[in-house]
Amino acid sequence: MSKDIVWKRNEVESPCIQVCVVHPEERICTGCLRSIDEITRWSKMEADERKAIMQELPDRAPRLRKRRGGRGARLKR
Repeated sequence: MSKDIVWKRNEVESPCIQVCVVHPEERICTGCLRSIDEITRWSKMEADERKAIMQELPDRAPRLRKRRGGRGARLKR
C-alpha cells in the first residue's frame, strides 16, 4: 500500500464547528444545532441516525432567534 493513500472510515462526520454554546431556550448548540443528547450520543449512533439528524439541522437554525438586549443594546443607550 502506498504511503500517500489515507484510510478513511465511511462515517457521517460530526457537524461540530467548535462553537459550543447552548441556546438557553431552545436547548440546542448554536454552533452545530444539535441537542445535548445528540452531541453526547453522536459517537455511538448508527450512520443512518446521524444522516437523519444532519438533514434536520438546517431547519433548526431559524429557531435560534437573536436575543434582544445584551451588551450591544446597552451601549446604544
